[in-house]
Amino acid sequence: MMDPIILFFVLGVTAGILRAELRLPTAIYELVSILLLLTIGLKGGVEIAKQPLDALLPQVSAVLLMGFALPLVAFPALFWLGRMARADAASIAAHYGSVSVGTYAVATAFLASRNIGYEAQMPLLLTVLEVPAIIVGILFARGLSRGTDWRALGREVFLGKSIVLLLGGLLIGWAAGPEGVKPIEPLFFDLFQGVLALFLLEMGLITASHLGVLRRHGVFLAAFGVLMPLFGSVVGTLLAGLLGFSVGGMMLLATLAASASYIAVPAAMRISVPEANPTLSLAASLGITFPFNVLIGIPLYLAMAQWWSSVIGG
Repeated sequence: MMDPIILFFVLGVTAGILRAELRLPTAIYELVSILLLLTIGLKGGVEIAKQPLDALLPQVSAVLLMGFALPLVAFPALFWLGRMARADAASIAAHYGSVSVGTYAVATAFLASRNIGYEAQMPLLLTVLEVPAIIVGILFARGLSRGTDWRALGREVFLGKSIVLLLGGLLIGWAAGPEGVKPIEPLFFDLFQGVLALFLLEMGLITASHLGVLRRHGVFLAAFGVLMPLFGSVVGTLLAGLLGFSVGGMMLLATLAASASYIAVPAAMRISVPEANPTLSLAASLGITFPFNVLIGIPLYLAMAQWWSSVIGG
């Protein structure tokens, strides 16, 4: 039986393709996004409060290296094999080196429905992975140019909605601890599944709106939107195994490595690489990669994590 949360996404895609008169009001979508980001941060912060922070430094460093490495693989494939303009290839590579909070939320709900635990620091690693790919994407597109407004870019990246809410939720959860957050649990924790369902409904509608662009630009971008996540998931699984993560942690790091940003990176690219076509990036990330991960990738990454755990565990 398919998870009802996934069925909300299927409903959104179907309604979008059929051009049904269905759309979440902008204010509701904004509220849902804020609740989703804060809840992920709060959950992580509460769990991080239970462990020493100095033990996280090697993991954060390793994940940062992965965040720099993934766009280094994506850019040559897009630029040389896909024969895309440098700006477009750099922008798409940055999207695929960064992460999707929505995909991560679906993955955590998937694990929760199967009573599979995971490391508390995963929301921290999610936040860390937002940044490296943006830097690499800008360097591919621009090089070290005097024309780059690094101050404006820094504000967009580090003070953008997703980073502020995720990091803010982490800090609040860490400072308040398990007992301190109990008064707000009904809003943030108990309603998480329902909020995620509404978010996926809207994501399904957005996905359907980008399918036409993929048809016009041929099969390469569609193939890239599947193959790059598969490559990233292998990298994430192997790295998580080397870091000693549990099966749930391996699956989540694989999911992060396989996902593509559609919040932080589009905003940053709009400032630094305005000549890049944002429709191409969003069509690939939302039209192909997001539905692939939600419908096929996440169960596949769990199976991969279970297999890799059995191999390294002897």
